[in-house]
Formats: sequence, C-alpha cells, structure tokens
Amino acid sequence: MTDFSAEYQQLLDSVPAPANARMSETVVAYEHDGQPMEGFAVHDEAVAGPKAAVLVVHDWTGLREYPKARAHMLARLGYYAFCVDVYGTGRRFDNPQDAGAEAGKYYGDLELLRARVRAAYDEAVKSPAVDRDRIAVMGYCFGGSAALEFARTGAPLKGTVSFHGRLVTHEPADVAAITGSVLVLTGGADPVVPDSAVAAFQDELRTRDDLDWQVTTYAGAEHGYSIPGEVYHPTADRRSWRQFTDFLAEVL
Repeated sequence: MTDFSAEYQQLLDSVPAPANARMSETVVAYEHDGQPMEGFAVHDEAVAGPKAAVLVVHDWTGLREYPKARAHMLARLGYYAFCVDVYGTGRRFDNPQDAGAEAGKYYGDLELLRARVRAAYDEAVKSPAVDRDRIAVMGYCFGGSAALEFARTGAPLKGTVSFHGRLVTHEPADVAAITGSVLVLTGGADPVVPDSAVAAFQDELRTRDDLDWQVTTYAGAEHGYSIPGEVYHPTADRRSWRQFTDFLAEVL
C-alpha cells in the first residue's frame, strides 16, 4: 500500500476504513498514441461484484500523491477508483512554472486533453471489478477542467465533477453530447475562476434545457482549496467532499 505523507494520511483518515476491507492498489501501464502512461487503481476486494467506478484526474503537477490519496478515500466508500495520467509516465512536476507549462499544452489542445482522459477510461473499463454502466469522472484544478472536457465528448458517464477547476467555455456551445449530471464545486475567492467565468460557464450549460447541472461556490475558498497547503480551506474541503459523495451516491 502507498505510504502517504502526514497531511495526506490525515485526509485519508477522514474516511474510516471498513472493518474487513481488503484494499488492492495497482500501478496500471497503458498507452495513448504511442505515449506510455502510468495510471493508478485502487478498490476494496471485500466488496463483491463489479463496482461503480470513479476516474480521478490530477491537478497540474501530474499524478502524484494527492489524487492517489483521494482515490483511496473513494475506495473506502466502495468505489473502484482509477487515477488518470494525462501527462505520461514520469511527467510529474514540483514547481508551478513547469506544471503551468505542461498544463498549458493541454489547455491549448483540448482534443488531446479529451483523448488522454479517454485512454484512461478505456483502460479502466477493462477491469472485471468495474461496472461499465456506473462510471463518473472527477478532477482537481487542471483535472476538473479535464473532466468537464471529457464529458463534452459524449462518453457514457453517470456524472462529472469539477473541484476548483478552470471553467473553459466554448463558442458555439458544446454541451449537446454530455451524458449524466454535472457538478461544479468552485471557490468564492478563486482568482483563476472569477464570478464572470462561473456565469459564462453556467450560461453555456443553460443552452441545454434537459441537462442536469449544479454549481456550488464556497465563500473564502481560493483556487486549489481542497489540496493541503497554503490555500487549503478546511471548511470548503469538508463541505465539497460531502456534496461530492452525496452526488455519487445519487447518480451511481
């Protein structure tokens, strides 16, 4: 099992482990268009039968410790969690400059971003532990944007969730193919996603009358509010996690 640092172990421990859990975690090697990828899957083997699955998309630093901790939290709730690797094997970043440059490649090529999430989806559904009819995608910051972009492809999802993700709008509106429900959890003090960006994104969602969506804004929460560090906002983190897990229980 992954040995998490104290701050991430504290996050993980906020979700009690089932008494008879048998957690299985796997580093998953796969490819996209010749690029080696390295995902991460975790689930509780004590939960019988195929499980509802949640794809977890990392923030702009890549598939590091944080999304793996969140995946373990989901596994403790009975889900099959699969961490998406958007960047490729070994591409993990410690500083904002390098992370921003890497993320910028995908913001500048949304089709590639969508395809990288699709490659992870295609790999995840190969597992006999996954119920292919009950899949959701979620992500943090850059990963929230990636989750929303993947939903636009018409992938067969029950739900899509963005935690403090950049809200990319499209002209003309590009929401016709979205399946399932959409939940956006954003910070009220996020300079990357100001009120104007939230309003524009909601206006795009409104172009489809039958689309089920919800946007929740947390007062005082900055960009990255759920990630332990300088801008961590425990109240927003606690409330958004609760809203997220309630959403999963409803749609999956």
